[in-house]
Amino acid sequence: MAATYYFTRWIFVRLLGVVYLIALLSLAVQIDGLIGSNGLQPVSAFLERVDQQLGAQAYWRVPTLCWISSGDAFLHGLLGVGIVLSLLVIVNIATRAALAGLWTIYLSLVVAGQAFLSFQWDGLLLETGLLALLVAPHGWRPRMPWGESPPPRVGMILIWCLLFKLMFLSGVVKLLCMDETWWNLTALDFHYFTQPLPTWTSWYAHQWPSWFRKLSVLVVLIIEIPLPFLIFAGVRGRRIAAIPLILLQLLIAATGNYGFFNLLTLVLCAAIIDDAWWLRLLPARFAERHSGRIARAPVDLPRFAMAGLVVALIGVASGLTTLHEMVRTVPQGAVRGPLIQALNWGDRALLSWGEPWILDWIDPFRSINGYGLFRQMTTARPEIVIETSDDGRNWREIDFRFKPGEVSRAPRFVAPHMPRLDWQMWFAALEPGRAAPWLEMLATRLLADTPQIWRLLDDNPTDRPARQFLRFVGYRYEFTTAAERRSTGDWWKRHRVGELTGPLSRAATERGE
Repeated sequence: MAATYYFTRWIFVRLLGVVYLIALLSLAVQIDGLIGSNGLQPVSAFLERVDQQLGAQAYWRVPTLCWISSGDAFLHGLLGVGIVLSLLVIVNIATRAALAGLWTIYLSLVVAGQAFLSFQWDGLLLETGLLALLVAPHGWRPRMPWGESPPPRVGMILIWCLLFKLMFLSGVVKLLCMDETWWNLTALDFHYFTQPLPTWTSWYAHQWPSWFRKLSVLVVLIIEIPLPFLIFAGVRGRRIAAIPLILLQLLIAATGNYGFFNLLTLVLCAAIIDDAWWLRLLPARFAERHSGRIARAPVDLPRFAMAGLVVALIGVASGLTTLHEMVRTVPQGAVRGPLIQALNWGDRALLSWGEPWILDWIDPFRSINGYGLFRQMTTARPEIVIETSDDGRNWREIDFRFKPGEVSRAPRFVAPHMPRLDWQMWFAALEPGRAAPWLEMLATRLLADTPQIWRLLDDNPTDRPARQFLRFVGYRYEFTTAAERRSTGDWWKRHRVGELTGPLSRAATERGE
């Protein structure tokens, strides 16, 4: 009997609802400080600039419900409605309509979120949510898992293609970018301490012997590049691929904080597991009661055909994003070989028309994307430390909740919560000039003791006089060795690079200087 995916859909849709719920709850406790009226990148000012620059095209190029209102109450309203819709998906009420609403709301928030909602897993959640509409059951109270017609196979295939695209691109771009740490298998010599938000387990992983870290890099490349092709090798191939793909995500989550990314990838992995395997994992009584019902549900051929047309259109766009991601990764002057020549041909023959006519058209909706995590490994860890003073002579460091600060403080687990300011501080340390606009706003808001900003930090301004001065200071961080930690108890060692800014004055800020 051919493999079926009734229960697979039942699991996939509910878990996607859980991911939406986590993403929205995580954002709800930060949104005022990030894009609210007193935030770092107020959405009202952003939309005003967009309107001035784009005019009538603004609504298409920047699709967000925040055009209706950009006030704090409206932002919280969007989050509240999204949380309710995610609960409806979880409990199987109006599932397809709720998923459509969730995609619309999350797109609105991602667009309005600017730099703080620009992470690859935000795009991955939008793409997964869009594809879920192709397989979600219809009706107000779908009878799941067996009472509905089977999920359209073409829809399931497109979800499998997304998992393939995510994993394959994450691996192949590591080699295409010609980063020597991936080619010589030394990437994990740096990864554990240079990743954005390490955990305490990252410190222990960093102590592994060099040969084991090199072997780990090789295993990662095998899992990410050749293994995903098994997704298209029938039921047996998908079963073989599922286990290492799942284990990789669990290992990444065990040694780093990546918000809801690992959980969302596990949801995609769940979509390649067929009903027979799911029933083996469930209690025997449940399996016996439901296994005989799988084959009796009718196939909805018209729905299958309609979904096939949609899949073809999305598939073409998704293929172009895959090609585009690979082409843009290859550095200028790369040694020409068969793969590079094939990419150059694809650039000339496909992207030359596909990018302006398809990719540029779909880009504002952020729902068919290319991916490429850690294509270039950072080999050092710069950090921006913020110091404040009441007199300009005695300085005190501001503590963030999750990013490295005090060297004796153990790195924390925070995922699946996504502390977006802490994450952006990592990017800002790598490219301070690019982050300058919101870093300047961060300094202004901190000097003004704006409560929405202080709530993003692990610091309380109410128990001391108002700060009069602030400055950004550059440091280099690295994990201690085992011997150093036994001696000092510290998890980190750091050295001061220098001041990134001079003292910024509260008085000058209030005067608008």
